[in-house]
Amino acid sequence: MAGYDYVIVGGGSAGCALAARLSEDPAASVCLLEAGGANTELLVRMPAGVGNLIKAKGKHNWGFWTEPEPHLDGRRLWWPRGKGLGGSSSINGMVYTRGHPRDYDEWRQFGLTGWSWEDVLPYFRRLEGHHRGECEGLHGADGPLRISGGESDSPFHDALIEAGRQAGYPVTDDFNGAAQEGFGRYDLTISDGCRWSTAAAYLRPALNRPNLTVVTGARTTRLVVERGRVVAVEYARGRDAARIEVAGEALLCAGAVQSPHLLQLSGIGAAERLRAAGVACVHDLPGVGENLQDHLDIIMNWKTRGLVTAFSATKGLRQLATGLNYLLRGQGLGRQQFLESGAFVSSREGLSRPDVQIHGVLAIMKDHGKQRVGADGFSLHLCQLRPESRGRIGLASADPLADPAIFANYLATQEDRRVMRECVRIGRNVAAQAALDPYRDAELAPGAGVESDAEIDAWVRANAETIYHPVGTCKMGADGDAMAVVDARLKLRGIDGLRVVDASVMPTLVGSNTNAPTIMIAEKAADMIRGLAERRLAA
Repeated sequence: MAGYDYVIVGGGSAGCALAARLSEDPAASVCLLEAGGANTELLVRMPAGVGNLIKAKGKHNWGFWTEPEPHLDGRRLWWPRGKGLGGSSSINGMVYTRGHPRDYDEWRQFGLTGWSWEDVLPYFRRLEGHHRGECEGLHGADGPLRISGGESDSPFHDALIEAGRQAGYPVTDDFNGAAQEGFGRYDLTISDGCRWSTAAAYLRPALNRPNLTVVTGARTTRLVVERGRVVAVEYARGRDAARIEVAGEALLCAGAVQSPHLLQLSGIGAAERLRAAGVACVHDLPGVGENLQDHLDIIMNWKTRGLVTAFSATKGLRQLATGLNYLLRGQGLGRQQFLESGAFVSSREGLSRPDVQIHGVLAIMKDHGKQRVGADGFSLHLCQLRPESRGRIGLASADPLADPAIFANYLATQEDRRVMRECVRIGRNVAAQAALDPYRDAELAPGAGVESDAEIDAWVRANAETIYHPVGTCKMGADGDAMAVVDARLKLRGIDGLRVVDASVMPTLVGSNTNAPTIMIAEKAADMIRGLAERRLAA
């Protein structure tokens, strides 16, 4: 067999979108390899299933752990990553935010032509099937990714937004509109009560195309490089080993953890680190796996009174009833993910854009939902949007089936520690406002006795966790950037026939949830691969 024009490694948020777009050309042959399964189970489709998906390693979740984090009391942190078609869009919280326009203008200032806000907005619009319609040219109405408003009738969400206003913050109608800053309601990737992953939005409508082949249960083990070009992809399927020839391009869409890991397993990375792990160096590219950035998150909890939360709504037999109501009628609390309100705010005056994000959850969350708290309550997640700290993804061994070594290096700088300290104070200030008086009871976390800078810092070190937004490990950079892994067209530097298309190419974290920007990158990549971007610019 001559091979496929495009071999896509990873059927996640980017890979599903890319496979669908590239296979729109009937003359192009496309093969998508995904290590997990189809992800069609009820737990994936039902928005309320997110809590179970995030906390458990298994068929839907790779369930990685970091190395001991020196600035977080030496703790190893739980890192869920989506497994199966749709990737992390099949297990995430379904919050749809795009980031601040300045995030992308900053990329352009790095010398990355074609990545300014003006350049990427058309791709956000193209992917959106937005409940607001086109909305002054800021949204798309006809795209594959259906985006809805929340369905919750709980008074908590309106009370939280009003509490934000009372605390002196703006209120915004649309976090993805003209003004990101302020308190408001989130857009959600939920359609008629169902999770709308990229598998649902992009891939499943394309599965009947004769030029698209999808192979699930296929764990990619190596990219084969000959004479400076990727010529094949090797993978394991059960006990069998297989190989697919690449006639055109290999497109690596395995995500910010596994894309650099697979490059390293293939001998592409910093030569000294590869040799130390027992891997022969094929191409010395020092930036592979470096530049890791993530949003560190704290979760503040309060007991409630006079408020039905996820605990009382689903305790005991009510949890079974919720599942049956959703399964048989598509109705009830199964349609919700209990996270519909929040904010983007600034930790200090003088910033050009918000540096703190808040997610309001109608439940007491602890340890990614692994600990079930027997009480009604609400939580405020607060994360730092633009951390200075940088970590890396590396090889734990040369075994292609071993987990990567993840060193996030959280809180390595004084500024990062300051912002997380301010997050606690912001959360307390908002929760103390009169709008929440009818519902707020005792503060559970951090709790009494955590007041001074030193006490807050100690609590953060002992409790902060990821909010699931790793990026940057196959950094996109301009010519002359020694740590760039791909160029502005997402082509790997020094190897032909290979691009990286996922969150790993982001040079810096966007100030928002990262799923929507990852899909945007895939949409833009499809145009670049097909040469459409250049033709549009010429027109």
